[in-house]
Amino acid sequence: MELAVLKYIAAGLGAGITVIGAALGLGKIGAAALEGTARQPEAANGIRTTMIIIAALLEGAAMLGLVICLLTMVM
Repeated sequence: MELAVLKYIAAGLGAGITVIGAALGLGKIGAAALEGTARQPEAANGIRTTMIIIAALLEGAAMLGLVICLLTMVM
């Protein structure tokens, strides 16, 4: 295969793995937050705030991974 074709395949696989990893992480964060809220309803505001911050950081890392994959494909 040509190098250009392998570059596109690698970028596609990297983007797919990045998105799957982010989705699994967000699901785990949501499940843990719901379980924590069910165990201690009085701490719901703190748990929600922490969950949103962690989800935002995770989304940022996923976007960085996607940008790196796209840059790999272009270069």
